[in-house]
Amino acid sequence: MTYYFSTKLTGVTFEDAITRTTEALQQEGLGIISQIDLQETLRKKLGVEFRRYVILGACNPTLAHEALQLEDKVGTMLPCNVIVQEIADGVEVAAVNPVASMLAIPNNELGEKAAAVGDKLRSAIERLSQ
Repeated sequence: MTYYFSTKLTGVTFEDAITRTTEALQQEGLGIISQIDLQETLRKKLGVEFRRYVILGACNPTLAHEALQLEDKVGTMLPCNVIVQEIADGVEVAAVNPVASMLAIPNNELGEKAAAVGDKLRSAIERLSQ
C-alpha cells in the first residue's frame, strides 16, 4: 500500500494547479482549512531557496467529527495533507492515503472512515488527471 496518491499536471500554471486541486477536492466534499507555502516558509526561516511547494490541509467536517468520536487523538493526523509542487516538467499534486496513516491505530471503525476519505482524495486526484 502506498502512502499517497498523485498525478502530474502539464501545461498549467502553479496557481492554476492549486485552484484546480481545490475545486476537485470540493467536488468530493473536502474543504481547505489550511494552506502552507513551504517555499516562503523555508526562505523566511532558513534563508534557503526551494521550489514552489504548497501544502493544503483538506477536511470533510462530518468524517472528521465521526473519526474524533472514535479516537480522540486522531486529530494529530488531521487534516489530510495534499501537496502541490513544481517538478521539472510540470506540477505534481499528491494526497496522503489516510488508510496508510491510520494503520498505527488499531480501530476497525476508524479504518472505515479513513477508507471513505481515501476514496474521496483518490477521486479528486484522478479528476485532475482527466
